[in-house]
Amino acid sequence: MEASRVAVLGRGVVPAEEAVLRGDDRGVLHGDGLFETMHLRDGQPWLRDAHLARLRSGAAAIALDLPPTGALVRLIDEIRAGWPAEVEGALRLVCTRGPEGGGPPTVYAALAEVPATAKRARRAGLAVATLPLGVAARSRPELDWLPAGIKSTSYAVSTAARRWAARAGFDDVLWVSNDGYVLEGPSANVVWQVGTTLCTVPAAATGVLPGVTARWLLEHAIELGFDAEERLSTPAELKGADGVWLTSSLRGLAEVRSLDGTPLRRSPQTPALRSLLAFPLPGADPPR
Repeated sequence: MEASRVAVLGRGVVPAEEAVLRGDDRGVLHGDGLFETMHLRDGQPWLRDAHLARLRSGAAAIALDLPPTGALVRLIDEIRAGWPAEVEGALRLVCTRGPEGGGPPTVYAALAEVPATAKRARRAGLAVATLPLGVAARSRPELDWLPAGIKSTSYAVSTAARRWAARAGFDDVLWVSNDGYVLEGPSANVVWQVGTTLCTVPAAATGVLPGVTARWLLEHAIELGFDAEERLSTPAELKGADGVWLTSSLRGLAEVRSLDGTPLRRSPQTPALRSLLAFPLPGADPPR
């Protein structure tokens, strides 16, 4: 496994064991910050500009001052320099509000090999359970004080859901609104097939995170003869879909094999969709 790396804005690459955050950093104390995770393939951050655009949109929503985009790109280039092209990388860019007493934002990047669990999910698929989130599907965007659809470092709810899944014997979860609609996973968007249409949850209407990978997939679905649509769906409707997947920056496309213990229909389009996204399978050659 390739050793992990850390780079700090203005300092460059630092030893992995060197301190990066102050003890009073608001990203640690309050979860007051944002991050983006990019898939490093052939040494290049895939969909980098889309991730940076989402980061900047999130920063505007929480009034977080970010360095210029050029500085963030240089930080990304510093940490990925010399990374082996054949090794998939998980590149995380983290921006917090900085020290509690005031000061500039804390900005750093971390790079490590993509976890084996993410690679395995691409081939083996996922057993997924639904969990109630306790909000109506369209309620969060109506609350003008609540930033919705941002990739926050405040990850307590997401990690709690994944811990529950592990205890209950599932690989992941899908949150469901209290009016019965599927929303998103703790670190993934849901995409499903209805006939020749690929669907995903409308982010602007529901406050789910606008998925970079899901958006790219739906924008390019026409190459496989699909239409694309944003719509709401119930768990029962997903169980009747022609295929269901979770999409994320590191797993890429992972087929949902079962939902709440009910086996789902296996789409013959899974290999084509996986090939379109060009995430390598375990034991296969990396994409070129």
